[in-house]
Amino acid sequence: MRNFEGIIQEYFGQMSREELAIIRSYFKDEELKRNDFFTKSQQYCHRLSLVKSGILRVFTLSEGKEVTQWISTENYLMTEIAGFFFDQPNRWSIQALTDTSLLTITKTDYQKLCEEFPKWHEIEKRFLAKCFMMLENRVFTHLSMSAEKRYELYYEQNKALFNQVPLQYIASVLGMSAETFSRIRKKQAEGQD
Repeated sequence: MRNFEGIIQEYFGQMSREELAIIRSYFKDEELKRNDFFTKSQQYCHRLSLVKSGILRVFTLSEGKEVTQWISTENYLMTEIAGFFFDQPNRWSIQALTDTSLLTITKTDYQKLCEEFPKWHEIEKRFLAKCFMMLENRVFTHLSMSAEKRYELYYEQNKALFNQVPLQYIASVLGMSAETFSRIRKKQAEGQD
């Protein structure tokens, strides 16, 4: 994992050392074993975590099949937004695909942090805006790029994942069937020979 303070500033903007120390004091080490759930759909997510190491998968069951929305790796923040921020039942389940180390703040401590550090409300808005921007970018790529271009972009940004997780999860993230994914993967491999 990169340095905690650097990652927090990347997500939330520049802060003083003192501010970063306050924030860091609320995050505690947490370990998940492979296949453990961080949270499940229809429950309420009560924590926000920074992935130190490992891989988490965000997914749901839709019309009898699993749909993978996101695969989170080291240096990403992870929560189920509806549950954590809006006290709604989770839409998504989050499960560890590998043994995973996290730095976690509970919802209770998060609320204490908001009270101790009033600037946090402004920081939180930036975080939610960044989440919205990431979602907007994903929608844009799904609407404006061919399946081949989406595959190429994701591959360039996440090469290591292609050897670490079942490929049907990546296909789902990219919004394509396993057959389409396999055809594109084969075509890409032939083009590299």
